[in-house]
Amino acid sequence: MVVKMELPERARSFIEAIAQEAGTLLRSRLSLCHTVEYKGEINLVTEADRMAEQLIVARILQAYPGHDILAEESPATANGSGYRWIIDPLDGTTNYAHGFPVFSVSIALEVEGAIQLGAVYHPMLNELFTAERGKGAFLNGQRLSVSPTADLGRSLLATGFPYDLRRDRNNNINYFEALALSSQAVRRAGSAALDLAYVAAGRFDGFWELKLMPWDTAAGWLLVEEAGGRVTDLTGGPYHLRSPHLLASNGLIHEAMLRRLTATDPLYQGVL
Repeated sequence: MVVKMELPERARSFIEAIAQEAGTLLRSRLSLCHTVEYKGEINLVTEADRMAEQLIVARILQAYPGHDILAEESPATANGSGYRWIIDPLDGTTNYAHGFPVFSVSIALEVEGAIQLGAVYHPMLNELFTAERGKGAFLNGQRLSVSPTADLGRSLLATGFPYDLRRDRNNNINYFEALALSSQAVRRAGSAALDLAYVAAGRFDGFWELKLMPWDTAAGWLLVEEAGGRVTDLTGGPYHLRSPHLLASNGLIHEAMLRRLTATDPLYQGVL
């Protein structure tokens, strides 16, 4: 017999509270001089990333000590509880390290392999995006819906570029060119979680990116779907947390985006 696991008690208010608490910490330190380390040629981590993650993890372990955690800056745990918190304590570290105030905190709760709760917090605008599976997506308590734009040519899109941009020709430059020429405009703000939240809010009509990690997308994926949008991989197949590439949209321009992506010659064999 399969036993359906329920959300932990007060999980929704809890995820909102810890996202805001971590975001407040990040906002308070934005103007300070940061300790910057390099995980790759252009992949940064600051002391603020680690402080925010430590805060979030400590709160989770205090409230739900048996739960598993997958976080960007810490080793994953595997307690077998059926509950896993997926955390990006600072999505947009490069922006943050340069004092550019576009970054977010992203936290999701996965239950038996399915994302059930998500929160993306933009500290500088005090905007808290939340979603619960089957119950909708919200911004500061107001229900969200994706945009009604049905014409790719009139769409505002978003994307990002991978950290190995300089070394790997599979770097999104070709897809950026194709969609920039097919849409009204493309923005590259530097926080995938926030880009997905903006698709859910109808601010962007579509978003795509290569080489993403689970903590980049877990909360935003749920936000888009609960706001009425569509999320797939770059071929239109089902998206999952192990998918390296993601395409999200209001649903109305999804097929048009897919046609442009699949018609573009890959720079790297096997991208699509």
